[in-house]
Amino acid sequence: MQKAVNITVKGRVQGVGFRPFIFALAQRYQVKGTVQNNMDGVFIHVEGDADAVDQFIHALPIQAPRLSRIDEMVVTIAQWRAFKDFSIIPSERKGSSSLVIPIDTAVCDDCLREMNDPNDHRYRYPFINCTQCGPRYTIIEKLPYDRPFTSMHSFQMCERCEQEYEDPMNRRHHAQPIACPICGPSVTLLKAYGQKVQGDAIEQAKQYIRAGAIVAVKGLGGYHLACDATNEQAVQQLRLRKQRPNRPLAVMAASLDIVEQLCEITREEKQLLISPEAPIVVIKQKRNTMIAPSVAPGLQTVGVMLPYTPLHHLLLDEQLPVVVMTSANRSGVPIIYEDEQVLRDLQGIADYFLIHNRPIVHPIDDSVVQVENGTIHFIRRARGFVPDPLWTEHDVHEIVALGGQQKNVFAFGRHHQIFLGPHIGDLEHVEVVEHFQREYEHLRTWMGVTPKVAAVDLHPNYETWNIVKKWNVDVVAVQHHHAHMVSCMEENHIHSPCFGLILDGTGYGEDGHIWGFELLYGDATQYKRLGHLTYTPLPGGERCIKEPWRTTVGMLGYYFGEEGYSLAEKRFIEQANDVRVLRQMIKKGLHSPLAGTCGRLFDAVSAFLHVCTHSTYDGEAAIRLSELIDDTKIYETYPFRVKKCDEWEIDLTEMWRSIIKDVEAHEQTNTIAGRFHETVVQASVEMIRLALQQYPTYERNIVLSGGSMHNRYITKRLRQELNKLGLCVYTHQKVPCNDGGLALGQLMIAAHRRERVCV
Repeated sequence: MQKAVNITVKGRVQGVGFRPFIFALAQRYQVKGTVQNNMDGVFIHVEGDADAVDQFIHALPIQAPRLSRIDEMVVTIAQWRAFKDFSIIPSERKGSSSLVIPIDTAVCDDCLREMNDPNDHRYRYPFINCTQCGPRYTIIEKLPYDRPFTSMHSFQMCERCEQEYEDPMNRRHHAQPIACPICGPSVTLLKAYGQKVQGDAIEQAKQYIRAGAIVAVKGLGGYHLACDATNEQAVQQLRLRKQRPNRPLAVMAASLDIVEQLCEITREEKQLLISPEAPIVVIKQKRNTMIAPSVAPGLQTVGVMLPYTPLHHLLLDEQLPVVVMTSANRSGVPIIYEDEQVLRDLQGIADYFLIHNRPIVHPIDDSVVQVENGTIHFIRRARGFVPDPLWTEHDVHEIVALGGQQKNVFAFGRHHQIFLGPHIGDLEHVEVVEHFQREYEHLRTWMGVTPKVAAVDLHPNYETWNIVKKWNVDVVAVQHHHAHMVSCMEENHIHSPCFGLILDGTGYGEDGHIWGFELLYGDATQYKRLGHLTYTPLPGGERCIKEPWRTTVGMLGYYFGEEGYSLAEKRFIEQANDVRVLRQMIKKGLHSPLAGTCGRLFDAVSAFLHVCTHSTYDGEAAIRLSELIDDTKIYETYPFRVKKCDEWEIDLTEMWRSIIKDVEAHEQTNTIAGRFHETVVQASVEMIRLALQQYPTYERNIVLSGGSMHNRYITKRLRQELNKLGLCVYTHQKVPCNDGGLALGQLMIAAHRRERVCV
């Protein structure tokens, strides 16, 4: 009995060796037909013996390539076409796109073996790749993903590469970036003013780095600045030139063995390091390692990644086991990815430039993750994960969410798919806004979507409002912390109302004050605030973010009046005159907005303890305070009060009084920091407990979100204590809990509002 079927496969099925896999599968089951990429995914026509066709259909999703992900597979009976064989036919570029754009992946073991084999014609070739590894998203100009529509189109394949490309049984069959030393891209080492360095470019760069030089290295998604991570002088020189005094620098280690020498690494962290996505993983350092102290000053942890391109593997070895590998951009502007720009902008910063002639079409930062409770926790979702979609039960078609002002990431909805764009950064510089608009337009075109609804943060001064004014769309304003809550709900598939504890830095509240320590209850349609931290003044407004001592002055003055201001003068002797000025600003209500945020609370305590009075990077005061504690311990709490006003309100007067006494008694700073952390946990739990008593019929689910949930101690202890209250606790695992995950929540809120209007 004969049978013919059409199969449409949607998901991550282009750029992952899917068509060669289908071809090989057809050979195995002796069926005839065709396979083709199109704008809707992969289309397969199969015909032959009915049992063989059924076996083919059954095996397809089970044996699919490791980098593929099948989101939808539709099989329909087709007309018999009497094919003589099975073939891969040219891609079809017509129709609307429902493709999942392939992601960039780390070089695979098979390619590494070939690269290290002196008998292989790609021996030591820094652009070796196959269908299971290499550049994808960063080189795509148009869809579908075929070589003519990538930045590889100018490299004409040699005869040998073309044979591999055309051979359905070869690992490089239709590997679009296929290349070799004869026909592919090449590497060049340049001096500071563009003169070429003679000899083996990679070996020369390695020697310069070992000698203490700073080298700009072109990677998959942009340039990094590299120096010897064991050379304290070189690291300090990099910091001085880049004007990055304290922010931790990521390192790249030559091998997993080297990482194990440097860090206390868990099984889950190992798996992330060696995964195809190859993110930066934040791991606890061992004491007295070879890493220079200036790599991560004042921190117990370090961000580590393994080489993820062939070039990286050739650059690092036993003689150069670990290098600093930090993005080569000026503070506050997007990552540099164009050769001319790097030579211009990094004059005086980089001593040498290791460049290559394969253009980067779409710049992208390295992803940054940490492991919490055995699961992945995103700090930045970028290379290796973008633009992989999330799936939702709701119709989100033609909705765009513009994200926040800081750590900006936008999101598109297409039918039941949500595409989060690349990490954009802080929308405070014109270059970042232009980067936003460029990447937005590319992704919009690729998705084949023209948005009709745009979700924007409620804050009236965010740059996203200026962007959306130019578009012909319906605008939905979304409260910042409601978006955080719904973001976590959506990725955990919670659709009925639940509690949300949002511990965050800054968010514009519906009462005009600055929120960031909120207990909410609701869903994507609506919410109400049940509790929050007491409001205290921020003298100087946003200046408090970079000068946390100002926040301390505001809190001490609020809680203790003149006694508090006098204490602030003594505690911040160098700013004593400024303290008096701030006192007058607060009393007169001049540029001193009221705020109740977890981020500013951490800042204030950090500054009071002299851990960090001035922040040189986002979250520094809070991060350095959290690094002082032992997250395996449970600390004693300080006294606090949760009082009933219109909502439950956390009053930390007594906590501050106790911290002041401990400082005067010369108590150890790490003990005070630990007790403060536990107080934040217990005050949150008490506020939730009282809300549960007040609303006994509310569902017992709670999501934890907001930037402060990156704090491992806070998240772990909240989970433990809230479970004791009978609550099911949910956290982020697919998007960051910080503003990098905000757009997901914004988009879902806009979708639910549209549904409600339509009904």
